Amino acid sequence: MTDDRRLAVLRAIVEDYVASHEPVGSKSIVDRHDLGVSPATIRNDMSALEEEGLIVQPHTSAGRIPTDLGYRVFVDRLAEVRAMTPAERRAIQTFLESAVDLDNVVERAVRLLAQLTHQAALVQYPSLQRSRVRHVELVAVGSRRLLVVLIADSGRVEQRVVASERDVDEAVAAELGTRLNAELVGRPLADVADAVTGLAERFPEDERGLVATVLTTVVDAAAEQVEERVVIAGTSHLARHGRDLPESLYPVLDALEEQVVLLRLLGEATETDEISIRIGHENDVAAMDAVSVVSSGYGPGETAVAHLGIVGPTRMDYPGSITAVRAVARYLGQILADQ
Repeated sequence: MTDDRRLAVLRAIVEDYVASHEPVGSKSIVDRHDLGVSPATIRNDMSALEEEGLIVQPHTSAGRIPTDLGYRVFVDRLAEVRAMTPAERRAIQTFLESAVDLDNVVERAVRLLAQLTHQAALVQYPSLQRSRVRHVELVAVGSRRLLVVLIADSGRVEQRVVASERDVDEAVAAELGTRLNAELVGRPLADVADAVTGLAERFPEDERGLVATVLTTVVDAAAEQVEERVVIAGTSHLARHGRDLPESLYPVLDALEEQVVLLRLLGEATETDEISIRIGHENDVAAMDAVSVVSSGYGPGETAVAHLGIVGPTRMDYPGSITAVRAVARYLGQILADQ
C-alpha cells in the first residue's frame, strides 16, 4: 500500500479503535482527523483497505476495525514513537537504580513494565551463556578454605568454596586472583577454560594442587548451565481486556505459566536496541493468536544477554508500548554496565 491518504485512514482507524474499542466509521474519521476529504472519499479508501485485508467490517452496517495485517502495516509505518517525559525517565531510573541486587532489579523491572503499559510484562534473567567475565575474587574463609566468586557483566554471580589440604598461603591466593583477572576479564564465559589452560604451571610445584583446584572451580562456574528463567507480572491486566480476549483469555493465561512458552515469546533478538513486534497470528505459540508481543533485548553492551517484553491484545497502544519496552531495556542495560 503506497497511497499516503489510505495510510492516514488506516492510522486513524487503528488509533480510534484502540482508544474506543468501537468500529470506526467514515464520518467519525472526518470529524476527528483533519484529512481534508469528504466522508465519501474516506469510504472509498476504506473499501480499498478492506480489499487489501487491512481492515474488516465485524458486522453489517458497522464501521471497520483493523486486522492483524492492518496492525502490522500500521506498526511498520510508524513515523514516530511517543517520547517519554523527563519526569517519566527520572522515575524509571530512580526506581530501578534503588534495587539492591540482580533479583531485585528483575523484580522491579517487570512490575514497572506492567505498570507503564497496563499489559502483562515479562523479564528474562540475564543468561550466563551470553555474558563476559567482569571480575574474579578469591576470599579466604578460614585457614584452609577459599571462596571463589565469579562475577559476569550481566550481574550474575557464581560462588564456590574450595577446600585445601593445608593452610592457604594468602600471597599465593592474591597472585592467583591477579593472574585470573588479567586473563579472564572481558572474555566470554565460554572461553574461560581455554584462557586458564597452563596457568597452574606458572606457580611453584607445591602450590599447584590448590591452584589447579581453583582453576577447575572457576571453569565449572563459568560453564554452569543455569536454567533460563522468565518472571512475569501484570497478568491481571489481561483479564481487564476481556472484550478483546473473551474466549481466548484462559488459553493465554495457561500458556503464560510455561517458562518454555515465555522464552519463545521473547524471541532471540541479539541487539540490545532491537524491538521485535509479533501481532496475532504472527506468534508461533499455540493460543497466542489473539495477542501481540512487544519485546527487546537488554544488556550492558550492544549484544543482548536477556530479553524483556509485554503481552497484550492486538488492540494495544503500540507507540506507547514500544517506548516503555525500549526505555526499561535501556535502563536495565545501564544498571548492568554500572555494576
